[in-house]
Amino acid sequence: MGVPVVLPLSQLSTGAEEGKLNIADAFLAPVISDRPDGLIPTIVSAYPQGGRALGLVYSSRASVKEALLTGKGTYFSRKHGLWRKGETSGATQDVVSIKADCDADCLEFMVMQHGAGFCHLATPSCFGPWTGIAALEETLSSRFASAPEGSYTARLFNDPDLLKSKIMEEADELCRAESKEEVAFEAADLIYFALAKCVSRGVGVKEIEASLERKAKKVTRRKGDAKPQWARTTGDNDKTPAAAEKTISAPEKTPDAPIQMRTYDLALLSPPERAALLKRPTLKSEEMIARVRPIVDTVRTRGDAGLKELTKKFDKALLEEVILCPPFSPESVRLPEEVKAAIDQAYKNVYAFHAAQVDKVPLEVETMPGVVCSRFARPIARVGVYVPGGTAVLPSTALMLGIPAQVAGCKEIVLATPPRPDGSIVPEVLYVAQLVGATCILKAGGAQAVAAMAYGTETCPKVDKIFGPGNQWVTAAKMLVQNDTEALVGIDMPAGPSEVLVIADYTADPEFVAADLLSQAEHGVDSQVVLVAVDLSSEHLQAIEVAVDRQARALPRVEITRVSIGKSLIVRVKTVREAISFSNEYAPEHLILHLEKAEESVGSVLNAGSVFVGAYSAESCGDYASGTNHTLPTNGFARQYSGVNTQSFQKHITSQRITPQGLGVLGPVVVTLAEREGLEAHANAVRVRLAKLGV
Repeated sequence: MGVPVVLPLSQLSTGAEEGKLNIADAFLAPVISDRPDGLIPTIVSAYPQGGRALGLVYSSRASVKEALLTGKGTYFSRKHGLWRKGETSGATQDVVSIKADCDADCLEFMVMQHGAGFCHLATPSCFGPWTGIAALEETLSSRFASAPEGSYTARLFNDPDLLKSKIMEEADELCRAESKEEVAFEAADLIYFALAKCVSRGVGVKEIEASLERKAKKVTRRKGDAKPQWARTTGDNDKTPAAAEKTISAPEKTPDAPIQMRTYDLALLSPPERAALLKRPTLKSEEMIARVRPIVDTVRTRGDAGLKELTKKFDKALLEEVILCPPFSPESVRLPEEVKAAIDQAYKNVYAFHAAQVDKVPLEVETMPGVVCSRFARPIARVGVYVPGGTAVLPSTALMLGIPAQVAGCKEIVLATPPRPDGSIVPEVLYVAQLVGATCILKAGGAQAVAAMAYGTETCPKVDKIFGPGNQWVTAAKMLVQNDTEALVGIDMPAGPSEVLVIADYTADPEFVAADLLSQAEHGVDSQVVLVAVDLSSEHLQAIEVAVDRQARALPRVEITRVSIGKSLIVRVKTVREAISFSNEYAPEHLILHLEKAEESVGSVLNAGSVFVGAYSAESCGDYASGTNHTLPTNGFARQYSGVNTQSFQKHITSQRITPQGLGVLGPVVVTLAEREGLEAHANAVRVRLAKLGV
């Protein structure tokens, strides 16, 4: 009837007691066999190893009865009859459970295997040795019984404080992991140390699974919140773009814990582990695009009204107008004289470098007599430059985007930046907008600003190309609009968190190195910071780590730095050549060379956004005022993208000028190729001219 049968134990027997039902008979009653010999296919599974298959055997009704009676693995051999596993080899089994499958035509024996293993080849399973967690448990158990003196595993078992520290360290790193590869890497480390703790206390996977099963059967549970010492303190889980940009994740480590990076020796890493070091947190493009699409559609369909609504929601600003046009009032650009002078000097330096990049004369080449080809630059007419707000005021970004647009000769420069709660724009950004000749200021941030520039609104001009960094909401919006043929807009490059890779040898000043690492770490909790240490002594490396910790604690953005540094890497290598090779694979946004002969290494740099050569070339100089642009490729895109430059705001047009004599020579070549491709109209356009020339 398909219903469970419940029988009292008093009515059951393992033997042949009169008036009672034999357990084996009750169990076997619904079991069927489709074999002529009546044998039942039986899978033998290993209990401590999470039910992994040991092999396939056959059972008879008599063998099942004996297994139930004795509690030992007993099966039926088609050659020898009743087969008591281990009777001659000593590889016996204790039966934990016997189950029938859903069709009641196959059995599973869950057993604890003893001796050399289930297989006659002395392997744990007929399908080969254990892998994964089962193999790890077996190895740790073996090492616990007789670990080689001086081995790391022996040290773990003999030093409970070290084991405790490693478990906490790996749990912390798993919490910080973001990409799929990084999560897998850190979870594997945590499982190793956690299982070492279990094995040292006589706990195996079977006890863990039993505990999981008991917990799964609980009818009521506690609320499930974290205990006070582990609880987050950032407040409500705000999912708006503004919150995503401005909220700082609370560090899992205590304030007294050292602010330090994770150290790896490149020579000791396997290829997959090396590859994991090169990974950045991945942007879940499809998910983020799905989240920004409603925002973009709101601005696309409702224009200024939608933009005002979103700015009120995300930036907490109630706007009367979304566009601010020059001239700007003197009060709105009033700054301390030293700030104004610093911006002016930065403007001059950046302008000078970008003006030198302009194609002053067309490129002209005579490819053959009478055939002249040329290329000339024209500015992109309308550009949008996005200057983030968020956790920092960024007039430097306004300079880096506005100046090349101005130098290139763009007719319209729309500068978008989030407004303050009162609807005003920070004076530093407004002053730069005035310097670079911005056509107007769009008082909006995030995906809504990108949408307004891409499609245009009643008051915001539509642009042809959008530039600028931003959080994942901005990046996703840029990716969305560039693929929409209705927008017909380009973007500068994909964007990700700020990055720096520092290569340091024995000449490196620990204070300088620490300062350079922290200069990027303070950008955000997802900043990517890497130190490649070239044959540094332990003392030298420790001096750098001490300097990082000390300098970080003196910074106002220490809580951001604590998180980003905790996820950052120290990679130890033997030679400068190895260091440059690793850097080229990583393709950093910023590459800083603290090397004895730094200039000699520049020629080996293949992939980087911008290179800072020597101890006194601080990355901050490039960010603000040396002259190079700080809008650079991140996330490894330095392999195929350049940083923003004057030519980013231009397009190049080619032309050709062909004389009658030139066509007389070139024409037959074109006709032949066009005919070969089957494009007769192309060939005809040349033939009619050749006929006119009598060729």
